Amino acid sequence: MKFLICLSNVPDTTTKVKFTGGDTAFDKSGVQWIINPWDELALTRALELKEGSDGAIESITIATVGTSEVEPTMRKGLAIGADDAIRIDAEPTDAYFVAAQLAEVAKDFDVVMSGIEASDYNGAAVGGMLAEFLNVPSVSSVSQLNIENGKLSLVREIDGGSEVISAQTPLVAIVQKGITKDPRIPAMRGIMMARKKPLIVVPATEVESLTEFTSYELPTSKTACKMVDAENVKELVDLLKNEAKAI
Repeated sequence: MKFLICLSNVPDTTTKVKFTGGDTAFDKSGVQWIINPWDELALTRALELKEGSDGAIESITIATVGTSEVEPTMRKGLAIGADDAIRIDAEPTDAYFVAAQLAEVAKDFDVVMSGIEASDYNGAAVGGMLAEFLNVPSVSSVSQLNIENGKLSLVREIDGGSEVISAQTPLVAIVQKGITKDPRIPAMRGIMMARKKPLIVVPATEVESLTEFTSYELPTSKTACKMVDAENVKELVDLLKNEAKAI
């Protein structure tokens, strides 16, 4: 059984967002890039499964759509424990384009895992689109994934509870928090080994993006917090009614 983990290269969640070119592009200067947190959890769970599979899981590959600047992030994925990596040499323009590119390298894998969304655009679309390109089943909102008697056992969150699903490969599993407890942190040995692991670069296929970002804008700055004396109910009601427009 071969696993493919889709990794997205995203800004650290503490990054102060800035735009350039008249607010038409994200300003990458000084940004610390990381593995998308949901994808990192997917990779961690795949490694846990491999370690307990008694050889049933043959390999774990990571794949990313991006230019050469994403390779340090991919090397971190290799340091965490992935066996090899595939970089599709293209600027990730939108979810449709990314899913189409990933589909070209995902055809020979039994299980494809992706995070439920990326922490930059929060589109939550790539995993489902990828399954459609591959013409294989997908399960979304996966919070547990196990292998039992050669079959996949998945738990997904639904309104009011959870659903247990038994599935065969090939399959796309779109995972969320809960799939594993904590993401793995690369050890020094893993970092050293990652330098020698294969990172294959493949050309992008001809796919037209369906969306275009023309401009960006930051959220409106919040007003300063106002403190109201606990005994002054009249002032509180007045602020809620006339300023916050909450009542």
